[in-house]
Amino acid sequence: MNIVCLGGGPAGLYLAILMKKADPHSRIRVIERNRPSDTFGFGVVFSDQTLGALRDEDPESYNEIERSFYHWDNIDVFCRDQVVRSCGHGFAGLGRHDLLRILQRRALALGVEIEFERELAPHDVDAYLDADLVVGSDGLNSVVRTRFADAFAPQIDWRPNRFVWLGSTQPLPAFTFYFDENEHGLWRVHAYRYTQSAAPGEPQSTFIVECTGETFLRAGLDQADEDATVAYCEKLFASRLGGHKLCKNRSMWRSFPTVRCRSWSHENVVLLGDAVHTAHFSIGSGTKLAMEDAIALARSLRTGTGSVKEALAAYEAERRPVVESIQRTAQTSLEWFEHTERFMNLPPWQFGFSLLTRSLRITHENLKQRDPNFIAEVNHHVAVQAERQTGIKVNRQPSPPPMFTPLRIRDLLLPNRIAVSPMCQYSADDGTPGEWHLVHLGSRAIGGAGLVIAEMTDVCRNGRISPGCAGLYKPEHMPAWKRIVDFVHQHSDAKIGVQLAHAGRKGAVSRPWQGDKPLPSEQAWPLLAPSAIAWNAHSQVPREMTRADMLKLLSDFVTATEMANDAGFDLIELHMAHGYLLSSFLSPLSNLRTDEYGGSLVNRMRFPLEVFAAVRTSWPEEKPISVRISAHDWAPGGLLPGDAVEMAKLLKQAGVDIVDVSSGGTAQEGRPQYGRLYQTPFAEEIRLQVGIATMAVGNISSYSDANSIIAAGRADLALLARAHLFDPYWTRHAAAEQGHLMHWPEQYQSVAHYKPRFR
Repeated sequence: MNIVCLGGGPAGLYLAILMKKADPHSRIRVIERNRPSDTFGFGVVFSDQTLGALRDEDPESYNEIERSFYHWDNIDVFCRDQVVRSCGHGFAGLGRHDLLRILQRRALALGVEIEFERELAPHDVDAYLDADLVVGSDGLNSVVRTRFADAFAPQIDWRPNRFVWLGSTQPLPAFTFYFDENEHGLWRVHAYRYTQSAAPGEPQSTFIVECTGETFLRAGLDQADEDATVAYCEKLFASRLGGHKLCKNRSMWRSFPTVRCRSWSHENVVLLGDAVHTAHFSIGSGTKLAMEDAIALARSLRTGTGSVKEALAAYEAERRPVVESIQRTAQTSLEWFEHTERFMNLPPWQFGFSLLTRSLRITHENLKQRDPNFIAEVNHHVAVQAERQTGIKVNRQPSPPPMFTPLRIRDLLLPNRIAVSPMCQYSADDGTPGEWHLVHLGSRAIGGAGLVIAEMTDVCRNGRISPGCAGLYKPEHMPAWKRIVDFVHQHSDAKIGVQLAHAGRKGAVSRPWQGDKPLPSEQAWPLLAPSAIAWNAHSQVPREMTRADMLKLLSDFVTATEMANDAGFDLIELHMAHGYLLSSFLSPLSNLRTDEYGGSLVNRMRFPLEVFAAVRTSWPEEKPISVRISAHDWAPGGLLPGDAVEMAKLLKQAGVDIVDVSSGGTAQEGRPQYGRLYQTPFAEEIRLQVGIATMAVGNISSYSDANSIIAAGRADLALLARAHLFDPYWTRHAAAEQGHLMHWPEQYQSVAHYKPRFR
């Protein structure tokens, strides 16, 4: 093959090495704008997993790289005057110049042609298009990407924080985070050693300083050159540096750009590394991603039996899901650093745990495997917090996993932090729950959950989603529910709540397994909503609610509340999410009213808060009420997480005890960005910003995730839905896997210490 790599950084050089090694007869050229000795930045970081891939692909370059590594296992988090240390992380640092030198030498030894100091403009790329393959490995400001921008369709998200890449003569013993404040604001430092030895006065560690845009401006650093930046930071971090100096190398303040491309290749042109994607430096090295791209592209070219174009498609198909997953992780991580101020009131151990698990990729269980002593300390602190919050003694020999600590909400004491999320079963008879509901809810209660919340239960017949929806609006509903509640209380330690709601414009449809379609006119019932906007093009248009309708609905909620109390429920949850009636008042996409119930968020909250006030007055003072909200409409012009914080403030002021934080389901045009724990950050933001207890929901499936959520203070309860459908005994199985003993019903005492083996 005839391959031209436009860009001589690690991505282009490593691809050249792998392809020349695979076929020595190929002509492979690397065109680089800088001199061989030029490099910007200081060190790069590799995980043990990445090192294994480099060893497998080219042992010769790996062995030389490995000899230059500085290895460390510890992460130190310095927050004001305390340090939190976690061990067993397995990383290695390497000078960027050393890496380039090793790769250049290896490439030249294999016969790769390298041309330095060749500056290209976008139109210059055309001169190389007669090659079999043109590789755009020219970094963030890629001229190759610019030349074919219409085909690659790049999107660049410039983040608000500012950062500068410095070096330090300080030989740090661990990957180090500093969080220090001065009169201008809070400063974050990401620092790590990258060389075994350095000449006196030469940098040994990377020292990245980060702050918010507001802090950056208050400090006057928008007017600072490199020397002024170094002087400011040396003064700011003097106590951390211990007499050591900071060093510059094109160290200008920048904003981080997250780069995504619709396509990674065009004809015989392909992008690698930062040219096609970026991931925030807080989760690792862009160099790592770039070299992994090179490995995947080389593999596709070597093993493909079709054309270059087919090989490029295979490369993208393999790498895109991996990169997009890493970018989602990086997004969560960078947002943690963008909002570090909100975590500063956490106790140091919890601040450190929150930092270590910020990306949601590292979990309580991961850290337990790496550093069991650290997790034992975290578990101890969580148990102490639970004792103070509940007023009851928690066994601490050893301390239980965080998910098995108790929680008090008003006078309601939950035995653990796992709850069964309300899930519609569409199996009621004109609102009356039956045998299915008894088994469904009873089995999950026996299965060990601390709280079981019955499905969306409608407060009037015309408030149902489907003919099979449960209700609390007829006299016979109460004893049917009481039978279920009594079973839960008699045969388990679980508490049981009920979610009260009205379907609004999403009502009068068939059951999901019958197509979830609007009912025929002769079977349907009239719908109400804050505005006369149909849910979709096929839905019935609801009638805009009048004040008389509102007063009638308030009465229905009060009646349902009284029936719920007579049935013995421990908690009521008001459903103000997912596009049902109360949710439709909250979202500007579905509430177009011009009276006092529309317009501003305060006005849109008016009727939902009237409902809460009526329910609170009718519900015993000692029993709690939760509210489920959609924290994000995921649609243009809709609610954003910042709006959800303001909603939560109003809910707290009204007397709501805990907020169940979900998202989406409010508009047909909504496009949630699904992923593991994708809604947990919304619950965390509300909990920390508003100071109210929260429940986290959404793609929580492992006990490690649940432990991480509770230990980091992201939420007070972890709600599981599909995981509990799949396994009614999920909580007991999680206890068994973690060696935690739970109380079993008398009928099941024989299995209290049973440890099953699965083939």
